[in-house]
Amino acid sequence: MEPIHKKVGKNLHAIRKSRGLSLDNVAEMSGVSKAMLGQIERGDSNPTISVLWRIVNGLGISFTTLIEEVDSDVTIATPGDIDPFSEEDGAYLTFPLFPYRLRNKFESYLVVIEPGCEHSSEPHNDGVEEYIFVQQGVLDLEQGGERYEVPTGSAVHFRANQPHTYRNPGTDTVKFFAVIFYADAAARG
Repeated sequence: MEPIHKKVGKNLHAIRKSRGLSLDNVAEMSGVSKAMLGQIERGDSNPTISVLWRIVNGLGISFTTLIEEVDSDVTIATPGDIDPFSEEDGAYLTFPLFPYRLRNKFESYLVVIEPGCEHSSEPHNDGVEEYIFVQQGVLDLEQGGERYEVPTGSAVHFRANQPHTYRNPGTDTVKFFAVIFYADAAARG
C-alpha cells in the first residue's frame, strides 16, 4: 500500500495540472507556500491536517480528493491498515475511511483524540457540514462560540464554515466517526 503522503502528492499534482494551475497559483489560493506545495507534490513532506485543509479550501475540493484511490463495488476500511493523518504530536489521529465521491457527496473518518488533547480546525467552505458519532469517551466540541459535551453513544451535527475545536478533557481516549457532507456538491450534483 502506498504511503498516504505519496498519494496526496500525486493527487495534488494531478488536480493542479488538470486545472492548468501553477504552484504559484495554488499558493495564492491556499495560503500555503510554493516551496511547501512542491515538497508535498514530490512526496518529500507529510503535511499536517491544517495545511491540507488550507489546500482543499483554496482549491474548492473535498479533503479526501487528495487521498482517493480507484473505486470498487465493496470496500472494507480497517483503521489498522490505514495511515492516519497525525496532529498535536500524535495525540490527534484521523483515519480516512471512505473518500469523497461525487455520487455520495461525503467523506468519512475515524478520529482518535488522546486525553488532554485539543485540535482546532479552520473553517471549511460554505455548505460543508459535519456529522459526528462518538464511539468512546466524551468529546468536547466548540463551534460558533458555544461548547458542547458529546458523550459516548451520542451524535452531533454542525455547519463547519466557522472555526471549530475538538477537545478531550477527560482521562480516557476519545474515538468518534466523522462524516463530512458537501451540501454545495449535492446541489450541483
